[in-house]
Amino acid sequence: MNTILETWNESSDESAIATLLSCCAAQRWAAALAEQRPFFNEDPLYAAADAIWARMGEADWMEAFRAHPRIGERKPAAASTQSQSWSSQEQASVAEAQTQILIDLANGNRRYQELFGFTYIVCATGKSADEMLDILDRRLASDRVTELREAAEQQRQITQIRLRKWLHP
Repeated sequence: MNTILETWNESSDESAIATLLSCCAAQRWAAALAEQRPFFNEDPLYAAADAIWARMGEADWMEAFRAHPRIGERKPAAASTQSQSWSSQEQASVAEAQTQILIDLANGNRRYQELFGFTYIVCATGKSADEMLDILDRRLASDRVTELREAAEQQRQITQIRLRKWLHP
């Protein structure tokens, strides 16, 4: 068994939930996953994380989204130190982007927030700033219901990556 997972299984509920909130800032999701302990290997944890996320609704999704900085920005309104660190790693390609791309991302982020009422969420791992801008431009043409579901799926992907980072630092 992974020693990090083993330690987490034995931790207090409060500590277990706090750890999970760095992976996904939705309180109900973190509490429900922590409640399913113990996990004896990682695959059931990953599967449970997805199954629980699939049962969450808009309020939970919004809570998770608020912990993400806008693409190209440094700090979200509320996120753990670990979550902020992971966001910086995930968005590393933006630091090398051309000035016009950064301007276009900032403008697109504002339009997205105004149109949909939440932060543009994209699984940034492995994507260039240009790719994230192209995705943003495409998604700005969506309706709110479609976009909310897409953002929730992006959060699910981010969560899976972060669970793996947590268990394999």
